[in-house]
Amino acid sequence: MRTQVVIIGAGPSGLLLSQLLHLAGVDCVVLERRDPEYVLSRIRAGVLEQGMVDMLERADVSDRMRKEGLPHDGFTLSVADTRLRIDLKGLTGGKSVMVYGQTEVTRDLMDAHRARDGKVIYEASNVTPLDFNGPNPSVTYDKDGTSHEIACDFICGCDGFHGVSRASVPDGAITEYEKVYPFGWLGILSYVKPVDHELIYSNHPNGFALASMRSEKLSRYYIQVPTGTDVKAWSDDAIWDELKIRLGSEAADRIETGPSIEKSIAPLRSFVAEPLRFGRLMLAGDAGHIVPPTGAKGLNLAASDIHYLSEALIEFYGEKSAAGIDSYSQKALARIWKAERFSWWMTMLLHQFPDLGPFNARMQQADMDYLASSHAAQVSLAENYVGLPY
Repeated sequence: MRTQVVIIGAGPSGLLLSQLLHLAGVDCVVLERRDPEYVLSRIRAGVLEQGMVDMLERADVSDRMRKEGLPHDGFTLSVADTRLRIDLKGLTGGKSVMVYGQTEVTRDLMDAHRARDGKVIYEASNVTPLDFNGPNPSVTYDKDGTSHEIACDFICGCDGFHGVSRASVPDGAITEYEKVYPFGWLGILSYVKPVDHELIYSNHPNGFALASMRSEKLSRYYIQVPTGTDVKAWSDDAIWDELKIRLGSEAADRIETGPSIEKSIAPLRSFVAEPLRFGRLMLAGDAGHIVPPTGAKGLNLAASDIHYLSEALIEFYGEKSAAGIDSYSQKALARIWKAERFSWWMTMLLHQFPDLGPFNARMQQADMDYLASSHAAQVSLAENYVGLPY
């Protein structure tokens, strides 16, 4: 087979890139090692930046998001006794975020590919990028007991942190930066009404808690737990009880409880690989970077990569210019590090760090008090939360 671009990974970033390239007339094939049902079963982020909302509109996959998504004009921060609503819309000149689950974004992109008979090959095993340092790269894979090879111009690795794309880069070609946090987020998904119409981030002496949602009838809650915690050690009732404590009495009086339909623990880490381009192989999304979920940047940061990468590839084929390809890594990393900084700051503000002691608690309170008293600080927070410009 011959195509212009091979995309490894059929998560939201890979499918979004494929859709944007299709609309621009660029031929591509997407390879995914799992089946569609498994891809859709991944419970992930649910807060979309303004820039990602705009990208989904450009990709012509925004109709259901506009009907079912929940626009949010603000959110609440709570640290000890200080509680503050961040007015995103007022502080950013009209920008907001959209609550719409990653699963739903992926479903919409899958439907768009199915409608146009897009080239997505699921259950492709032993995917291997080859010869990407030269002018004639290719990707091999196995499917139904048969080996296949796709010749291409470019390979885009959108296959996540544990994917084959970054692992295929020669030793020494990547510099990795990583910070692993000593805790994770225990998440519970339940068909109950959200406790509030906006998100609540809370730092309690017992640990962090987040009240979020996927719809007006489907709630997503998180609590901070130590690294190594077994999810089976937490019953539904124990999680609800702890949420009521950590979110405070005002929220506790309104919180609805119910059986979980999903429980999991997500570890927290910051990770960046530099560079993101290796000849004709480019990394995007979790293949190149991870952020803690505290600032709601994971999926959104992948989308900004796809913005730069899609523009670069469209420019290459439309204008016969490699300028965008040559600058992709630099542009993407500049925004990645700003998002890493914001996610790190939010994580430091809102979590209990067992090794930092009472000094850190006073610093968190001072940071929160400054935020509550400073319009400029609130503007900075709001600008980062709705998403810095591409």
